[in-house]
Amino acid sequence: MSTKTKRGADALVESMLTAGISNIFTLSGNHIMPIFDAVYDQKINLIHTRHEAAAVHMADAWTRLTGEIGIALVTGGPGHANAVSALYTAGMAESPVVLLSGHAPINQLGMGAFQEMAQADIAAPLTKASWVCKSISELPSDFAKAVSIAKSGRPGPVHISLPSDVLDNAFNSGTSMPKAADFESIPITADTQVIKEMIAGLLKAKKPLILTGPMMQSQAGRTILASLEAALGIPVIGMESPRGIGDPCLGAFSEVLAQSDCVLLLGKKLDFTLRFGKEPNFHKDCVFFQIDPEVSEIERTQRAVGSNFHLSTCADVHSAINAIIALNTVPNAEGRKWLTEVHEAIAYRPASWSSAPSSANKLHPAQAFAPLQAILDSHPESVLVSDGGEIGQWAQACLSAPNRVINGVAGSIGAGLPFATAASLAKPGAPVIAVVGDGTFGFHSAEIDTAVRYQLPFLLIVGNDACWNAEHQIQIREYGQDRVIGCELLPTHYEKVCVAFGGFGELVTDKEQVLPAAHRAIASKLPSCLNIMIDGVPAPTIRRA
Repeated sequence: MSTKTKRGADALVESMLTAGISNIFTLSGNHIMPIFDAVYDQKINLIHTRHEAAAVHMADAWTRLTGEIGIALVTGGPGHANAVSALYTAGMAESPVVLLSGHAPINQLGMGAFQEMAQADIAAPLTKASWVCKSISELPSDFAKAVSIAKSGRPGPVHISLPSDVLDNAFNSGTSMPKAADFESIPITADTQVIKEMIAGLLKAKKPLILTGPMMQSQAGRTILASLEAALGIPVIGMESPRGIGDPCLGAFSEVLAQSDCVLLLGKKLDFTLRFGKEPNFHKDCVFFQIDPEVSEIERTQRAVGSNFHLSTCADVHSAINAIIALNTVPNAEGRKWLTEVHEAIAYRPASWSSAPSSANKLHPAQAFAPLQAILDSHPESVLVSDGGEIGQWAQACLSAPNRVINGVAGSIGAGLPFATAASLAKPGAPVIAVVGDGTFGFHSAEIDTAVRYQLPFLLIVGNDACWNAEHQIQIREYGQDRVIGCELLPTHYEKVCVAFGGFGELVTDKEQVLPAAHRAIASKLPSCLNIMIDGVPAPTIRRA
C-alpha cells in the first residue's frame, strides 16, 4: 500500500478477503488504480486481461468451475462499456459474477467529468442489480450485498460502479465491516405440501421428466442432479444450450421429451429452448409442475401452457432438491424402463459419423474431435470449453469431460479463449481443450498473451472452414445457395497467431495428425492452437432411424 491512511479501496479489498476472493480478472485504468495499489500486499491475484469483456468472461468461467464468486474489475467509461456485453452471456448461464467498474468521482458528477457515464443504467438490463456506490462507508457492505444477490435465487451477474474519490479517500476505521455470513446466498425454501404433491404426481406418471437449467450444469451441480435422479428413479435432464431440445449433446432427447406425460421445471425456464412448451415438442396432455425462485417465471409458464399447468412453488433450486430428497427416499422401481429409455436416447450418436466423408486436406468435424476424447478421459478434472456456432455443436455432441464450459443459452460467441484461460487457472494440471470456430477466434485472440504471461496452458482447437458457418447454413436453408452473402472468411493460419503471442501451434489437415499434434501441444506446456481445416457442414440434428 502506497499510503498509511486506510482508503476506501483498502476497505474494499479487506471485504474481498473476508469473502474468500482469491482472483480478480481485470484490465487496468485510471479510475481503479487505488484498488490495484490496495491489492498489492494482499493474497489476491490480479489476472490482467487484454479486453474488459474477456475479464467478465474469465470471471464467468471461474465461478462455473470453482463455485466461488467471479469478480471482474474494469475502469470506467469505455472500459465499463466494453465489459457490459459479456454480462449477457454470464446472465443467461446463471453465473454469479460481480462486475466492479471504476467511475467518475462523485464530486465531479454533472460537471463533465473524465469518462462520466450512466454506468449503472447501462448495466441494469443485463444484471440482477446495478448501482453506484454512494459513499466510502457503504463500500464494503455494498460489495457484500452484491455477492449475496449474485448467489441468491437464480444466480446471475451484479454490477457496482465505484467512484474514484470513494476509492481514494480516507475510510473511517470505526465503520463496521461485513462478516463472512453477509456474503452468503439467501435461501428461498419451498412449500413442503406442494413438494409432496409434486413427488406424488411425478411417481404416478408413466413417463415423467425433471428438467433443470444452466446453474446446475457444473461438475458439482451434475453430481447433485444424479443424487436427485437416484432418489426418485426419474430422469433428470440438465439443459444449457441455445439449441435447447435440439442440443446435439442430448442426442435424441427430443424424441422422449415428446412422449412425456409430466414435466417438472426445476429452475428451468419455459423459453425458446423448450419451444415454449408447445406441440409437437410436448404431448398435448403433458402436465407441468414448476419450482422456480422467480414468480415471474412461474407466471410466464402458466400463460404458455394454460390448463396443463398444475402445481408450482417458489424456491431456489438447491433448497428444492434437498426438500425432494428428504421427502422421498424410495426410488420409483416401476420407472426403470423409462429411465433407461431416456438415457439411451441421450447417449445415441449415429454410427455413420465415424466414416463421414470429407474433402481433400479437410476433416469432417466428427473426425477432428473423436481422437481428443482420450485426452479428456485422462484426468478426473479435465475441462471441455465449447464456443462458436456449428462447430460448437459438433464439439458438444462428440466430446465430454468432467467439467464443461460452453457459450450457453445466450448463443453468443467469442468467449472461448477467455474461458480456456480461466479454466487453466481453475483446474491446474488438468487438460483443458477449447473448441472454437475461426470466426470466434477473432474476438479475443489477444488473450493468448494473457495465458502466456500467467503460464496457463490449454489446447485450443480452431475448426477452420473459412466461414461464418452458422449464418451461412441459415442463408442456404432460407434463401438458397445462390443468395449467400457476407459469411466468407480467409483460411487464416491461426496457429501462427498463437505462436506469435508466445504459444505453440500446428496446422492439421488429416485426421491421423490430430492426436499426435494434440500430444505435442500439451507437451509444450504452453497455450496451444491446432488449426484444423474442416468442411463447413451443418450442426448435427440427431434422430434415431
